[in-house]
Amino acid sequence: MTEAVIIGVGLHPFGRFPGKPAMDMGADAVRLALADAGVTWPRIQGGYVGSFEVANPDAIVGKLGLTGVPLRGVFNGCATAGTAVALAARAIETGEHDLTIAIGLDKHPRGAFAADPSVAGIPSWYGQTGLFLTTHFFGMKINRYMHDHGISHETLARVASKNFRNAAGNERAWRRTPLTPEEILASPVLNYPLRQYMYCGPDEGAAALVLCRADQAHKYTSTPVRIRSTSLRSRRLGAFEVQSPSFPVGEHVESPTVDAAREAYERAGIGPEDVDVAQLQDTDAGSEIIHMAENGLCKDGEQERLIAEGATEIGGRLPVNTDGGLLGNGEPIGASGLRQIHEIVLQLRGTAGPRQIPGTPRVGYTHLYGAPGVSAVTILST
Repeated sequence: MTEAVIIGVGLHPFGRFPGKPAMDMGADAVRLALADAGVTWPRIQGGYVGSFEVANPDAIVGKLGLTGVPLRGVFNGCATAGTAVALAARAIETGEHDLTIAIGLDKHPRGAFAADPSVAGIPSWYGQTGLFLTTHFFGMKINRYMHDHGISHETLARVASKNFRNAAGNERAWRRTPLTPEEILASPVLNYPLRQYMYCGPDEGAAALVLCRADQAHKYTSTPVRIRSTSLRSRRLGAFEVQSPSFPVGEHVESPTVDAAREAYERAGIGPEDVDVAQLQDTDAGSEIIHMAENGLCKDGEQERLIAEGATEIGGRLPVNTDGGLLGNGEPIGASGLRQIHEIVLQLRGTAGPRQIPGTPRVGYTHLYGAPGVSAVTILST
């Protein structure tokens, strides 16, 4: 099977851009990725574009060029970008195309995500009692985890502070004002134990990746980044997940993140100990903590010590969310996972500027998690 590699990345800044449509942001990101790859739009043979708010994101061809390219719209919740990348890579691996593109774009209104619970197959009472709010779910989940594994409120604050500090060194991030753990702990409680500055926010932005056959990468770049594996898993019966209206009694069932991570490591032929830099879904500070263990990067409860020691800082043993993560960048759903990969590509190239991790990183890891219990993992390497 032919291997797929990334030869170009492009990222429109994340934040709020009144008057600028999501489609225009997406087109800007694509042009940046094409320029980075040294490829023109007419040479792209196929691709996948994801969005939550835009019903027909494939119409972006009207802004890039009507070349007849098969551009397929995809949506898979917060795992949309992971799905787009996996499909673009698969088209190369199977020999369907030599040059593909993955695009993500979104423009969300202010405030927490909200919808009719029936769209997720949940009865109306679930929304009427407030349980359909994702902020509520994540508060309950980390509260239980803190109780079971000895995680402190200070550790939650350290995670958020780290990500805001990392975002301060990222010119494309949304929230670039550093906050101390003390300032974060002093902010209002939204859903106990999570406070105002421990949550990410929906916002706007776009990103794109250009992929090609590994044996043709030399035509475009001297620093291709390999897609070692991709994995997408949905929840299993009995798992306690976002928009799941009950907690099962009996045997514990692992999160889809555990399944996706295990499969991704196996396909890549590496283990968690080989990861040099990671991007984890930090919908809130507690999620980053939980996902460290679910992705095999530590054991449950070890996060308290690791975070206190600075292991997840840019200069630490395992830097996590070096560009600020979702806390610093916000989450335009269709683009969020491509932002993660954009950052890993920069880190593996050694071009991440003030947030570049020390040494020569070889393996990068990205993880997405969202409703109604779906996880995507992508492992990249030089």
